[in-house]
Amino acid sequence: MTAFRYRALDAAGQETTGVLEADSGRAARTLLRQRGIYPLDVADVARAPRGEALWRKRLGAADLALLTRQWATLLHSGLSVERALAALIEQADIEAKRQLLAGVRSEILGGHSLRTALDRFPLAFPALYRASVAAGEKSGELARVMEQLADYLERSQALRLKTLQALVYPVIVASVALLVVIGLMTYVVPQVIGVFQQTKQALPLLTRLMVGLSEGLRAWGWLAALCGVAALFGWRHALRLGPARRRWDAWLLRLPLFGRHLRTLETTRFASTLAILSGSGVPLLAALEAGRQVISRLPLADAVGAAAERVREGQPLSRALAASGEFPPLLIHMLASGEATGRIDAMLERAAHLQQAELENRTALLTTVLEPALLLLMGGLVLLIVLAVMQPIIEINTLMK
Repeated sequence: MTAFRYRALDAAGQETTGVLEADSGRAARTLLRQRGIYPLDVADVARAPRGEALWRKRLGAADLALLTRQWATLLHSGLSVERALAALIEQADIEAKRQLLAGVRSEILGGHSLRTALDRFPLAFPALYRASVAAGEKSGELARVMEQLADYLERSQALRLKTLQALVYPVIVASVALLVVIGLMTYVVPQVIGVFQQTKQALPLLTRLMVGLSEGLRAWGWLAALCGVAALFGWRHALRLGPARRRWDAWLLRLPLFGRHLRTLETTRFASTLAILSGSGVPLLAALEAGRQVISRLPLADAVGAAAERVREGQPLSRALAASGEFPPLLIHMLASGEATGRIDAMLERAAHLQQAELENRTALLTTVLEPALLLLMGGLVLLIVLAVMQPIIEINTLMK
């Protein structure tokens, strides 16, 4: 059977939409008429509205975490995958989400495995997700694996929200400071300094510098803004190229504080991925490939690729990762302990929790330092502008005495 998306009119003449399953489009229209609904449009859910392919649909991080938690709960209650998907489709409050789940269910009803069904929607279900599902199907522990995935996605979402919340105040302060400085330089400084320029008085150096900056900002500010936007787009385009992106990531990772923060973030993702996959019975080389895909910084991803080659040659994973020098000692030591005791997944999960705690503490510390630094910078800029305005007044008072 195939899932079809329909748009129809009910008995009251009101338009309604939904998803139903049938053997063909004609059968779907027949079912709608039997329900007393006049079909206006019936289409395979493999095609989204306005001609956009369904496989291009994405799920947000929060939506995917919630979906996985609900799915794991339904599987633990004894429902089959197909019946769990039917329940999830009924609970979905967004049409695009219903269509996506209906597409997955349609593939399963067509005889495909859940992993194969999810492979049709790679943007909605990342590689880690699909690899874990495949391992759960193979081992018969799909419910447990889905629960582990839900825990991982919820921790990742919580960390993302904490980071965003920590950055909200500094971003607001920086934006307000920029607007205040621009307003002072383009309106206040010209109005005040113009009075002193009419007196033919020689202005102090700081005042002349501020006048020059103000005139330049008023005359060429729009051009500077356009150049800045063009430079931003050019920079983003350059980062799509492998060599430029690799150099940029390497420079970020070398920064004193921010680099360590990024390295810890990537290590947390990598350790969590390996913990889930190794605990689900995924072969180590396949788990390393999935772990490499969740790392966004190319030098670290290259280090994982090189470690996979060493593991293929027979080296232990801990030694293979330590050879690159890119990963924190905590991860290496705990991984070595897991290899010695035969509990790699448990030690990796423990390492991921410790790295996440360190990441949260460092985020709080960086935010605490960043906020007063921005306030001091804003105050310093305003102080320079005030001094530039006040110096001519002080000189006039001195001459009058």
